[in-house]
Amino acid sequence: MTDAVDSSEESTLGKAYDARLMRRLWIYLVPYRRMVLAAVLLIVVSSLLQLVGPLATAVALDLFVRPFDEQPQSLSVVSRWIDAEIARRGLEVSAATGLGVVALLYLGSLLLTFVVLYWQSYIMQMMGQHIMFDLRRDIYGQMNRLPLAFFDRNPVGRLVTRVTNDVDALNELFTAGIVAIIGDILLLVGIMGVLFWLDWRLALVSFAILPLLTLLTLWFKIRARQSYREVRVRLARINAYLQEHITGMSVVQLFTRETQVFEEFSGINDAHRRANVRAIFFYAVYYPGVELVTALGIALILWYGGGKVLAGILSVGSLVAFLQYAQRFYQPLADLSEKYNILQAAMASSERIFALLDEPLDLQEPDSAFVPETTEGAVEFDDVTFSYLEGEPVLERISFRIEPGETLAVVGHTGAGKSTLANLLLRFYEVQQGSVRVDGVDVRQWGLAALRGSIAMVLQDVFLFSGTVADNIRLGEQAIDAQRLRWAAQEVHALEFIEQSPAGFEAEVRERGAGLSVGQKQLIAFARALAFDPRILILDEATSSVDTETEQKIQSALNRLLLGRTSLVIAHRLSTIQRADRIVVLHRGQLREQGTHQELLAQRGIYYRLYQLQYKDQLSAAS
Repeated sequence: MTDAVDSSEESTLGKAYDARLMRRLWIYLVPYRRMVLAAVLLIVVSSLLQLVGPLATAVALDLFVRPFDEQPQSLSVVSRWIDAEIARRGLEVSAATGLGVVALLYLGSLLLTFVVLYWQSYIMQMMGQHIMFDLRRDIYGQMNRLPLAFFDRNPVGRLVTRVTNDVDALNELFTAGIVAIIGDILLLVGIMGVLFWLDWRLALVSFAILPLLTLLTLWFKIRARQSYREVRVRLARINAYLQEHITGMSVVQLFTRETQVFEEFSGINDAHRRANVRAIFFYAVYYPGVELVTALGIALILWYGGGKVLAGILSVGSLVAFLQYAQRFYQPLADLSEKYNILQAAMASSERIFALLDEPLDLQEPDSAFVPETTEGAVEFDDVTFSYLEGEPVLERISFRIEPGETLAVVGHTGAGKSTLANLLLRFYEVQQGSVRVDGVDVRQWGLAALRGSIAMVLQDVFLFSGTVADNIRLGEQAIDAQRLRWAAQEVHALEFIEQSPAGFEAEVRERGAGLSVGQKQLIAFARALAFDPRILILDEATSSVDTETEQKIQSALNRLLLGRTSLVIAHRLSTIQRADRIVVLHRGQLREQGTHQELLAQRGIYYRLYQLQYKDQLSAAS
């Protein structure tokens, strides 16, 4: 079962740098270009400040710790310059004074580096948070506009990953990826310049280990890329499995499958653990390997530089400065491989994010959308053909009309296409042939907000959001005041159970209405529909999940709710639609019969057989 999880998108890494994607990401950076400029300037300053320490060490050792001898040419360039300036000005600087000045300079550079790095990090983190906010807003806004067909083919877990993990990967790119790489490159260039300035021969010795470090980094990059892909795939399977089985926990427990699903999850979890262990191995080899190669470089500097010190060609201060610079030079090189992984993950995440943002909005509104001041409520299906899968039509050439204020019931076997009628009327899906019209205007010409604002729909599986009872009836519509809330709840007999709670309409509703009975959730859905006062009402199996007592309670409310509204009632229970003005019978996607309840019974067709099946016990008892 777990192998069926489509994790191909999660396993795609792509290139470490993609100019096309970076241009699109730059659009999100443009509003914060001042932050970017400030961060880059701070990076330059911090890179320069990190060059001060080793030079200060060289000056202290050359001029104030190691006595000046007969070989001034052995001193570092900066030490010779400072010594010449002291002599030119005729200053007498004691060793203690000189060491104190250099120590203060070193300390000052460290304190200033701290301040610069603090503001650099603060600015970049702030910019990252702004960019994440903008990205998540755009992604969620796009998902709000996408047609339901998109959600049919994309698992919820994958879409949640786009808004969470993928956006986080881009945040890491902006705050720890690009910025760190720029800082590392500037620091490397600065160190290389200083090393060649101090002694070009010793600089070449320092760089002798670069081929080894490069080979080690390339090996790690390849292996880490493979392990990163595997870890990501395993994590995607864990997320998919958890989402599916937590949502279906009632089925798991009902059929006592706890042990089996636990073992399945343990297997998936163990695969994820083993993938991480393999990734840890490469890190465990790489970083000690870097330390070993770095130690080799330090040993070469000590061997070659120490010989030059003994020969009087190089000062001790210059040698110590070389050692400090070398350590600072090797560390960014080792970190570049990790930055490579950050870049690669960010490019893959950005590609998936932009693929979602580029998803075509099939349900486009025309430039001059139809937005009437009032809706009469006439509904017409004209030669409508539709299929969810190509070559498998759900509806075939369906035509009927519902007059304003008329109640039309739709019945038929499961899969006959009843709910599809509602989906097409609300324009959740696009008609493929024919047209659906409201008040004589094709729904494709309507403004979506105007069309759906004229229609209310009550489903068999009521969805309630986390919040309060009032929130779930009002759905953010502030025009629905407390008086209308109370009226709507009273009309559908929901007020009684709502007021049984001390909090009343402010009672907490947990995720998906947990804690409420099926009947109570249905009543809240009816109150919601009534509160919005639509001209067109769709009831899709709205009473099939409630008990007989609750059904009797809301039947009178339904009569009130249907009064004066154009209503499309989809039902399995024929008892709920016998008073409908007209009944349409669908069979295998085709409109086979229509008429009143008595007319359809008299035809002795499909409706008659459905009626016989549902009431055979009562009919047998009566006979």
